[in-house]
Amino acid sequence: MKFLSLSLLSVSALVSFVQAGPLTAMEQLRMFRSTEPELRLVQYGEDTPPRWMTESDKEALFRAGVKYMDITEFPNPPLSTASSWTPYIPNKVKYQDEVSPFIGNLTTDTMIEILTEFTGFRNRYYKSSYGAKSCRWLIQQIKDIAHGADHVSVKEFEHSWDQFSIIARFEGSNKDLENELVIVGAHQDSVNMWLPSFGRSPGADDDGSGTVTIIEAFRSLVHNGFKPERPVEFHWYSGEEAGLLGSQAVSNAYKERGRQVVAMLQNDMTGYIGANGEVIGIVTDHVDEKLTDFLKNLVDNYADIPYTLTKCGYACSDHASWRKLGFPSAFTIESAFDDSNHFIHTTGDTIDKLSFDHMKEFSKVAIGFAVELSHLRD
Repeated sequence: MKFLSLSLLSVSALVSFVQAGPLTAMEQLRMFRSTEPELRLVQYGEDTPPRWMTESDKEALFRAGVKYMDITEFPNPPLSTASSWTPYIPNKVKYQDEVSPFIGNLTTDTMIEILTEFTGFRNRYYKSSYGAKSCRWLIQQIKDIAHGADHVSVKEFEHSWDQFSIIARFEGSNKDLENELVIVGAHQDSVNMWLPSFGRSPGADDDGSGTVTIIEAFRSLVHNGFKPERPVEFHWYSGEEAGLLGSQAVSNAYKERGRQVVAMLQNDMTGYIGANGEVIGIVTDHVDEKLTDFLKNLVDNYADIPYTLTKCGYACSDHASWRKLGFPSAFTIESAFDDSNHFIHTTGDTIDKLSFDHMKEFSKVAIGFAVELSHLRD
């Protein structure tokens, strides 16, 4: 997730940022000169024209807490080959009897094992050698879970950089719905905001927690025989911290192929319990309103903790890539935005600050999301 604890910025820098706006502040906060001549097209608001800038400029925006999408590869939404189609989003849950056994089989064991190893990489920056190694290790863990399930596939989604995104897919039983799908996502990359390529960035919470949260939901569904009506996919995106790069590539490819995405749920930072107590944060800005209302109903029925409503701004995680293309998307986070983990993007984003039981609550919601929306409803 791209946001920054304001305590890490100097008072004078903050004053300049507020008074001068993000572009002037970006120039004032620039710390390093990029050796790369390449310019990137960056957008930091729905109604703000994109601007060409260097990688150094992007890094300065990141440090200043300005959220953005790097739209260099996808400046214009693709034309869809699909006919006019509107997904049906229900108001209330209906399949509690089907969901219950999957939730009942959730544990924290796999989450602990995988996140311990996953945070052992120096960082998981999308362009670093460590990021390339971490995604190859991660996909093997997911393949091991899916082994023996003939209706489940696990594949790489390759990018122009070495860290691929990962897509695990449950095939649907209803052939009439094979072009429709439900998506549960998280991002696998991490970043040290001062030294992106080689700085230590455990990324335990951002977004190692979301990564293992949906792995555990996936594991329970696979091991307990989940066979959806319409396809359900689990995604682990590359390059979120650099402007939602991986999710933009996947979502644009799906749009071009005419895929009909019923709903997408992003899990970004699910492990930290804030000072105001244990809750599930439901983001209400830059999301699909109807899907978000259904998400509240999912939490009420399937989680053992309440939700709180919060906002996170433009392009704050990968759900934004899907929403931009017109697909319904929603976003759950560990707490209210201002009560979330302030150690992210630093060497201090470590496992000891997190609760795996808290993550498991998000796994419950992810399972409910996948099962409920996999069904065709009138």
